[in-house]
Amino acid sequence: MQVVRSIAELRAARAQMSGQVGFVPTMGALHAGHGRLIARSVQENDTAVVSLFVNPLQFGPNEDFERYPRTEKEDLFLCETAGVDLVFVPPVAAIYPEQPLVRVTVSSCLSGVLCGAYRPGHFDGVAQVVTILFNLVRPTRAYFGEKDYQQLLIIKRLVADLSFDVEIVAVPTVREPDGLALSSRNRYLSPEERAKASALYRALSFCKERAEQARFDRIALPIEKLEEEGRLFLSKEIPEARIEYFEIRHTDTLERTRFVMNRSRLFAAIYLGTTRLIDNMALFDYP
Repeated sequence: MQVVRSIAELRAARAQMSGQVGFVPTMGALHAGHGRLIARSVQENDTAVVSLFVNPLQFGPNEDFERYPRTEKEDLFLCETAGVDLVFVPPVAAIYPEQPLVRVTVSSCLSGVLCGAYRPGHFDGVAQVVTILFNLVRPTRAYFGEKDYQQLLIIKRLVADLSFDVEIVAVPTVREPDGLALSSRNRYLSPEERAKASALYRALSFCKERAEQARFDRIALPIEKLEEEGRLFLSKEIPEARIEYFEIRHTDTLERTRFVMNRSRLFAAIYLGTTRLIDNMALFDYP
């Protein structure tokens, strides 16, 4: 496995690649969820590339950029074990040699709701770094997890609107046995908080069951009613949790609808202590 840290090294390595190139952009602190993305990339392409880069542009002033876990040695071992061909580990100065004067901006209809409503500028920062990385790596396919579903939709729209010749592959959320979605930030949880964190998954599952029952009974279920039931369920399970949002939106557009419908998806973000957890779930199974 080749490890490169400069843009010049990456471009030289990319020039030697032939066939289909798979790419998994990450911020490091890799876990089994990243492992699933990497495994798909290795399996489906001639060459597999991973980037490890903690992107400062997607962190707000009071967020965890400085303390975000950086585990390069362990990350490289996971990549090599998984069969990755090249890992790009740039310093910040390589990606942003100076303050960017040209920025990629995401429309507020996608970036101003859910996580974007609480993290202003976050998705612009994501779009900026993904644009740079796509230009450098020029992948055939790029792999993103459904756990960060809003990000996934924005990346798909970025590719369509900026005419990138890359296929975006969505990979289902990987979960712990108790349902907690894998995340690099889960390591912030204390043992007591970790024991309670799976209540978020149970709340999503409860709402999914309620939606499915309403459809079976041919009942038009208002989204506000189901959201309130889900919040109440979550508050009873972990009363100390702070619910940031618990919202049902269209799975393709993130628009609000009056009633639960076939393409409805439930999105949630909560704080347990100082740890922010996000998750989402389609309320009905569909192709």
